[in-house]
Amino acid sequence: MNRAQSDVIVIGAGPYGLAAAAHLGAAGANIRVFGSPMSFWMEQMPKGMLLRSPWGASHISDPKWALTLDAFEHGKGAPLSRPVPLGDFIAYGHWFQQRAVPEVDPRRVERVEALGHGLRVTLEDGESLDTRRVAVAAGISPFASRPAEFDDLPSDLVTHSSEHADLAPFAGRRVAVVGGGQSAFECAVLLYEQGAQVELLMRAPHIRWVGRATRKGLIGRLLFHRTDVGPAFVSHLVARPTILRLQPQFVQRQALRRALAPGASLWLRPRSAGMPITTGRRITSVARTGDRVRLGLDDATSREVDHVLLATGYRVDVRRYPFLSPSIVESLSFADGYPVLRDGLESSVDGLHFLGAPAAYSFGPLVRFVSGTEFAARSLTRRVTGKRAGTTDRGRDDRAFEYRSA
Repeated sequence: MNRAQSDVIVIGAGPYGLAAAAHLGAAGANIRVFGSPMSFWMEQMPKGMLLRSPWGASHISDPKWALTLDAFEHGKGAPLSRPVPLGDFIAYGHWFQQRAVPEVDPRRVERVEALGHGLRVTLEDGESLDTRRVAVAAGISPFASRPAEFDDLPSDLVTHSSEHADLAPFAGRRVAVVGGGQSAFECAVLLYEQGAQVELLMRAPHIRWVGRATRKGLIGRLLFHRTDVGPAFVSHLVARPTILRLQPQFVQRQALRRALAPGASLWLRPRSAGMPITTGRRITSVARTGDRVRLGLDDATSREVDHVLLATGYRVDVRRYPFLSPSIVESLSFADGYPVLRDGLESSVDGLHFLGAPAAYSFGPLVRFVSGTEFAARSLTRRVTGKRAGTTDRGRDDRAFEYRSA
């Protein structure tokens, strides 16, 4: 087995992995990136979806701020829609990768284990590489949350929303979508528009529509930071993770709760007109009846459907990453499944970093969204190389990102 050395191995080639590799490479680090570029977005999000994040919060970060959605749109020579369609964002991710991180190895990482003075990464074909650091940007796919009451039902009757890249096969079928967030609403609307007999079932007593307040002009900039994670004013604190983590625990928890509160983009409202939506109801029983599913609700009513689509989100637990060795898992400090991280998004295992959603406990909800790639990539690069990856045309660096006004 090869024992090739590198400064950093990046696991994952989605927005966070690509941003990290772009910044590290520009800072002179010797890196290797493993994964299939934009695979989660291609394989586990439904066709026809639109990004909830606005245009200005959907750029993947590069050190010179040159590979933005604006640059991609300019290169295409044709305007892109707002909100950004999933297909266009995937194309943008590939365009970014080809320019910033051209050498991505598609092989799957099988195992990460600690050495006396570094880490060892073993690939699916048995090749082994030693490295000073590993940056895990492997996404949220293993964290799909499925309520336990559905565990005994087969996949032809119940699936999680992340299992579908195309909802067209449900046309003409009776489908119950369970959930109250963006994914639930958008999946329900896409099913409805493609001819399914769909009903959205949600526990919340009312629909929370997101995006009513303006993001434009002086008022918009006062209300929302450009990263646009969280409600008005709260987004300014969320956009500064190193300041947020210095706040009392109750402030951090409130910021996380308010920023991640389930809701649906306002532009879904007209598209959902006429679609059955049941609010304030909890599922109390689940039973198979032949080739259908009967759902009992807490108002003594029931629904009998051909399929249940669980748009019930994701619950981070990095122990579910299959490539982390038992010894690594035992050495990690956890908080409710999240790794507890220090500066540079480094875990309690020296040299092992977590990017994206797993970093949210330590650095807040910003790092669950594409707009958090700038903070994460710059923080990681500063920790790995002791310097930032270069200066953008706006003169940004880690500290500027933390402290500048919107």
